[in-house]
Order: sequence, then structure tokens, then C-alpha cells
Amino acid sequence: MLPKRTFAVLLVASLSTGCAVGPDYVRPAVPLPERFQGQTAVDHRLAKSSADLATWWTGFGDPQLTRFVTLALEQNLDLAQASARVRQARAGLGAANAALLPSGNVTGQAARAYQSVETPLGQVLNSTPGFDRYGNAYEVNLGASWELDVFGGLRRGREAALAEYQSSEAGAVATRLAVAAQTADIYITIRGLQARLDVARRQVQTQQELLSTINLLYGKGLAAELQVRQAEGALAQVRASVPVLEAGLDVAMNALDVMLGSPPGTHRTEMIEAGDIPTAPQIAATGSPSELLRRRPDLIVAERRLAASSARIGVAIAEYYPKLSLAGLIGSATSVSSGNLFTSGASQAAGVLGLRWRLFDFGRINAQIEQAQGQEAEMLAAYRLAALRATEDVENALSALVKREEQTAVLTQGVDALRRARGASFAAYQKGVVSLIEVLQADENLLRASDARVQAQTESTRAAVAAFRALGGGWQPRESDAVAIK
Repeated sequence: MLPKRTFAVLLVASLSTGCAVGPDYVRPAVPLPERFQGQTAVDHRLAKSSADLATWWTGFGDPQLTRFVTLALEQNLDLAQASARVRQARAGLGAANAALLPSGNVTGQAARAYQSVETPLGQVLNSTPGFDRYGNAYEVNLGASWELDVFGGLRRGREAALAEYQSSEAGAVATRLAVAAQTADIYITIRGLQARLDVARRQVQTQQELLSTINLLYGKGLAAELQVRQAEGALAQVRASVPVLEAGLDVAMNALDVMLGSPPGTHRTEMIEAGDIPTAPQIAATGSPSELLRRRPDLIVAERRLAASSARIGVAIAEYYPKLSLAGLIGSATSVSSGNLFTSGASQAAGVLGLRWRLFDFGRINAQIEQAQGQEAEMLAAYRLAALRATEDVENALSALVKREEQTAVLTQGVDALRRARGASFAAYQKGVVSLIEVLQADENLLRASDARVQAQTESTRAAVAAFRALGGGWQPRESDAVAIK
């Protein structure tokens, strides 16, 4: 039996020690600017409404957009996979917690044997008076074991498991943010393609009317055949752009259905009728670059992975030291009959103090420590790079948002001017002042400018979505998350 004094000393050493081998994790500082370069321009941009980062998609003022984003957050299969990964990490954390606690088990067995009298042993036993060839054996035991975490290896393992669990939770939030942004982006793309199709179809109608007018003049001998063929060629060129846009629209609608976790074509009827391109709202608050470290879930993922890699260094270092364990057993065993199983004579007990020490394996332990330190260095570089790229994402998105809006405003003025120029050229053509070439060029310029304006408007709204995503909008950090990364 283990002496009580020895047991008490080991127990107190295991429970009261507050230190553990290996480095204590401290979140590294990442040098970031105090303010985004494009923040001033964004703050002064004109917008019809503002949107809070937590539910930014509602700020676009499009109920259908809001509905699709809500459906995606409920049904998307990428989110389902992320939730499953969180459950796996939670189970790993539970296993790490259980490793710090004692484990127990109950064992029992009953055996009946029939001894042969033809073997040497059987012949000897058979010559004994009262020998019974039948034998019964019964045993019931309650056992317990406990690895004493004297040097903190198990606690470091629990730290690593906790950081991995927090990383998986943040990863699920990052997936949620990506799903919301991608759904909104696809929806806006669909509305932009529908607007471009409307421009192309209106231009087809305009070219058809022009061709009809020229055919009428040609029939009266007032127009040359060359002019007819020129108008037919211009009409064919505009018509050729329609199938390309329709194919792109089909792709975008199928992508939207997949984002919603449904087969392609499920929501097509809801999107058949063209709608306006949503207007990008004002960003209520961009915050500072340093706040991205607490707000962007992908940065929390990188930081928690760094914390886990730091804890694993302690797990590796703990292999330098001996592992102590306690084990005990109480039970009852008999080989006579079940009636004697729980009598005092059948009782049994044992206590064991275990020691495991990799005393001649330090070379392998050194390699494991170096490997863990290398992984920490890799995770540190990944975290710092993720912070820099996050800042870059925000800067690019804010710049695109402002510049695309400026481009849209300029193109709107240009389209108005080209529309008046086209009307003037057609009137001059009817009076014989200009040739058909001027009219066709005016049509082509108007089509190109109108299409460019729609594309700029679409890209401007998509840039707003990218800005909300880059800023980490779409979730609120919990207090536990904020404390974990301080």
C-alpha cells in the first residue's frame, strides 16, 4: 500500500502548483496604423442610409437581399461543416479536461474450468483425495488511476485544446461572415447583369427601329444598300452581347441557389423579374486598424492557433520530466463458489505509485520541442501576415467604394450627354445633314457608356459589401472572445 504521507505530498504538489513548464502565452503586438488611409473619404461620401456592422445587409434597403442573406445563414452547407468542426473541437477540449481528472473502472469476470486428468498436472491432482475436476472462479474489482500533473504537461495540453476550440468557433463565425458577404455579392451581381441586359435589349430595340427606318428609306430609293447593311451589322453586334449576359446571369443565379443550400433553379422564379441595383449604405463606423484584431474572426482564428502552438511547446517540454501516477484497486475474488465472493476472506486491495521517465530519450524530446517551436514561429508569422492583409483588405475596399462611386457619377453625366447627342445625330441624319455612320457611332458610344455606368454602379455596391466584410461586420465578439485574445 502507498504510504499516506507520500500520497498526501504528491496530491498537494499536483493540485497546488500554479506553474507549468513551457512559455506563458502573451498575445504579440502587431504594428498597425492608427487610422485607415481611406477612412476620411468614406466618412464624407454621400449615401441615403447608414448600416450597422452587425447587420450591414439590412442597410441596403432591399428586402429580397435581406431575405436571401437570412436564408443563407440558416441553410448554407459551408456553415453546417463549420458547426461540425466546432463540435469536434469541443469534444477535444472535453478530452483534455478529462485527462486532468482521475479515471475509474469496474471489472468483473466469472470462469468455469474442467481439468483434464491425462495431463501431468491432472494426474497429480487426480491422485489427491476429494479432487473436483470442475473449478469456478469469480472476481469483481473497482479500480482507479490518476496521472499527477506535477509539471503541467496536461494543463498545457488543455490550454492548447481550449485555444483550438476558440479557433474553431471563430472559424465558424468567419464562415458565417463569408457566406453573408458572398450571398449579397451574388445578389448584387445578378441585379447588375439584369440591368446590363436591359441596356442591351433597349439598344437592340433602338437599332431595330433604326434599321426599319433605313429599310423604309431604301425602299423609296432615298438610302443606299450600304446603309442597310451597316445598320444590320450594328444590330447583329448588339444582339450578340445578349446571350453572353444571359449566360452570366444563369451562372450567378445557380451560384445563389447553392449558397442558399438548395438545388440550382430553386429560387430562379423569384429573381426573374429585374430589380434595381441596391444602393450602398454609409458605413456607420469603420473603427481603427487595431480594432480589427478583436473584430475580424479570421484574425481571431490566427491568434488562437498561435496560442495553441505556444501551449504545445509546454507539452513537449514536459516530456523532460518524470510522469507520476497513482492507481488503486479494491475488490473480491474467489475460486470456490459465488456465495463466498464478498466475504472478508475474498477481499483484495492494491495501491500503486507509477513512474514513467523518458530518461534516455532526450534526443527525441529535443526534436519534438524544436518542432513545436517551429510551429509557433510559423503561426506567429501567419498571424502578423493575416493582420497586415486584413488592413490591406479594408484599404482596398474603402478605396474601391469611393472611386467606383466617383466613376458612376461621371458616367451618369456622360450617358446623359451621349443620349442627347444620339438624338441630335438621328435628327440630323433624317434631314440629310450627317451620314448614317455618325448615327451608328452615337449608338455605339451610348451603349458602351450605359453599360459601363451599370457596371460601375454594380461594382460600387459590391465594394460596399467587400468593405463590410473586410471590417469584420456581421457578428459581435463575445466577452469571452475579447478576454481570450487580450
